[in-house]
Amino acid sequence: MNGNWNLNNLYSSFESPEFKADMDLFNKKINNYKSFVSSITNDRFDLKEKLKKYINETNNFKALSNKLIMYSNLVMSVNTKDSVAIKTLDILEQKLASIADSKAKLYKWIGSIDNLSEIINSSDLLKEHTFHLNEIKEYSKHILSDREELIIAQMKGSGSSSWTKLKDLETSSLLVDIEINGEKKSLPLSVVRNMAFDKDEKIRKAAYEAELKSYKKIENSVSSALNGIKGEVITISKLRGYSSPLEETVINSRLDMKSLNAMLSAMKESLPVFRKYYKRKAELLGNKNGLPFYNLFAPIIDSEQKFTFDEAKDFIIKNFTTFSEKLGLFAKNAIENEWIDVYPKEGKVGGAFCENLHMIGESRIMLNFGETLSDVITLAHELGHGYHGECLLKESEINSEYPMPIAETASTFCETIVKKAAVKGASKNDALAILETEISDCGQIIVDILSRFLFEKEVFDRRKEASLNSEELKEIMINAQKETYGDGLDFNYLHPYMWACKPHYYYAEANFYNFPYAFGLLFSKGLYAEYLKRGSEFVEDYDKLLSVTGKSNLADITKLMNIDIQSIDFWRNSLKIIEDDINNFLELSKNL
Repeated sequence: MNGNWNLNNLYSSFESPEFKADMDLFNKKINNYKSFVSSITNDRFDLKEKLKKYINETNNFKALSNKLIMYSNLVMSVNTKDSVAIKTLDILEQKLASIADSKAKLYKWIGSIDNLSEIINSSDLLKEHTFHLNEIKEYSKHILSDREELIIAQMKGSGSSSWTKLKDLETSSLLVDIEINGEKKSLPLSVVRNMAFDKDEKIRKAAYEAELKSYKKIENSVSSALNGIKGEVITISKLRGYSSPLEETVINSRLDMKSLNAMLSAMKESLPVFRKYYKRKAELLGNKNGLPFYNLFAPIIDSEQKFTFDEAKDFIIKNFTTFSEKLGLFAKNAIENEWIDVYPKEGKVGGAFCENLHMIGESRIMLNFGETLSDVITLAHELGHGYHGECLLKESEINSEYPMPIAETASTFCETIVKKAAVKGASKNDALAILETEISDCGQIIVDILSRFLFEKEVFDRRKEASLNSEELKEIMINAQKETYGDGLDFNYLHPYMWACKPHYYYAEANFYNFPYAFGLLFSKGLYAEYLKRGSEFVEDYDKLLSVTGKSNLADITKLMNIDIQSIDFWRNSLKIIEDDINNFLELSKNL
């Protein structure tokens, strides 16, 4: 295999007859949208039939527009300089923005129906979309006038959307000047960041220093992008009547502040335990003042665990199958049918993601695979996202859209399967290395995610008053890292540019895309503990849980598994599992 994904089941190219035909159909639907909305909202007769028409049209339109947008995004993610993809995405976004006023009118009309519940109960189709319709009714309270909604949508095209593209272009095309073993090179940022896992401390430190130095080339443009996006979010959130972007995010996440605060409080309580781990790791690596940032992901023992992609594939399929044949077959199908873009390359965005393509019943996964155990775990993580999409295939387009926090559940659960399997088949040294990797990953999702949450909250608070320059952003990031990592890290070697390399801060439609990872980790920890108790009978309930994530709020979804996410005790119990791993590591590492 060449390691590139195949997008032909979407479109073979932007010039293909299928793509052009769908663009023509998209344009027709856009042009007819206003008359469609007018035909529904012009009176109060035949409400049941009108709502059914709305559901059917919306499902069809979402399938079409998502297909076009996702194809464009996927092409651009592996080649950010693809001018056709960039232009096509601009066109699609502007077209969608042009119907914002009509969409607002439609939502307000649905929100004004007094006997909505009665009408919903009179139709099987409407009952299947009960949550969606009731969510619109609540959301309609925050909708502005038709004209204001149109202006906002159109301005985003030259506002946050453009800023996001600038940031992606700057970071994906940034070449880092680095000297390795006496040889000077210019390497993509994603390649240099992968060196954080190298077993040679000189390479890790050189990569860290070169990475930080490279951001000087783009810090002003990227900080401008962040300011532009956050400023827009604050303005729109206030206009809509939310107390803050955080409140808006929590509501849109189908979460509640009581649950979020319970989780955050439990996370803060756990910080001293994580600091013990970081300090012990620092001792093992010969660091006297806490762990330098460049050693966060350093291997603590000489483990020879390397995985080619083929080895990673076989390992994952084998161990997914121990959970369920369905999960194993899904992974096999995804890998063998070229759903995955595997290796780093110039012009490709950093990190990893999964895009569920509900309209064709497939997924596409982007990796920057570097042959470490961490890369194997990342592959398992993204396949978990894909499996979540697989469990939703019987749902409509509307009911397949789930909120951010629950999005990380299946992915983290799949990580756990692979990590547990890796430990079982490993030597003592390798088992300790895997345990340490697991704790390190948990530290990223608890400690580092909390630092990112504190950073973003502070940026929003200060951005209300004025723009922040790159020096201020670096200061906020450093303070957030000190508050969370504490004396676990060496304060002389922190990472002031974490805001520049993490893409989540630049999603205007998905702010605070940090706490969902903690939610996913801790919720999946609780689920895995339940799996160990119940065994194979758990699998059917787990698949059912994933299948309903698009049509309920999180508190109700989690109750299906007898979990109360508003109770701090649930989060403490999940964190206790990680604490036990840390104490085990502290004990085992005495022999090193």
